[in-house]
Amino acid sequence: MAGHSKWANIQHRKGRQDKLRSKLFSKLAKEITVAAKMGDPDPDKNPRLRLAVKEAKSQSVPKDVIERAIKKSQGGDAENYDEIRYEGYGPGGVAVIVEAMTDNKNRTASTVRSTFSKNGGNLGETGSVGFMFERKGQVTYPAEVGDADTVMMAAIEAGAEDCESSEDGHIITCADTDLNAVSTALEAELGESESTKLIWQPTTTTELDLEGMTKLMKLIDALEDDDDIQNVTANFEASDEVMAQL
Repeated sequence: MAGHSKWANIQHRKGRQDKLRSKLFSKLAKEITVAAKMGDPDPDKNPRLRLAVKEAKSQSVPKDVIERAIKKSQGGDAENYDEIRYEGYGPGGVAVIVEAMTDNKNRTASTVRSTFSKNGGNLGETGSVGFMFERKGQVTYPAEVGDADTVMMAAIEAGAEDCESSEDGHIITCADTDLNAVSTALEAELGESESTKLIWQPTTTTELDLEGMTKLMKLIDALEDDDDIQNVTANFEASDEVMAQL
């Protein structure tokens, strides 16, 4: 996941901010609509919706967009989305998990399979790479929120499992079922987070060289460009030298 965060930063520096932000808003709004439709439209009574709204706010999604997404879920004409997870291998044997929300499973499956094939990967069966990941909750804070010891103590008291601090910020992980409680406790202690979401955390990683990273980036970029795709996670690792060359 650390590697994938670097990839997101590279995308940002490539000057695609506006396009990426528009797609991000759309995907966050879709998650809000689905969460509200599946449960209660009140975030205080719906943990999944609460997390979706919190993540949207942390990404600066306008309040009216959030409210429209919730209202849309209660309308009779609201789309029905299926949540699907695809698993496969990217260039260099990197394990890739793709999470989608779609109103047409056949279309999305065909697109994902084609994207893997065109970019040096292979789509596998469900479970083919999932065993290399653990489902976790992740809360991130900027470096200026406090020093490593302060944030670590707050994370421990909130019930988190781990906290990694660097000059780029603080990454706090917890059990997936504890994310709502942990993020709420952290918010009371440290303020609003940069991001609060469920992730797939690799238990094993694959090292890539510059050529492998370049090919993998093309695959991830193509997958994330699809409106049906919500998240893409890969278990790659790359040296600082390789990342610098990119």
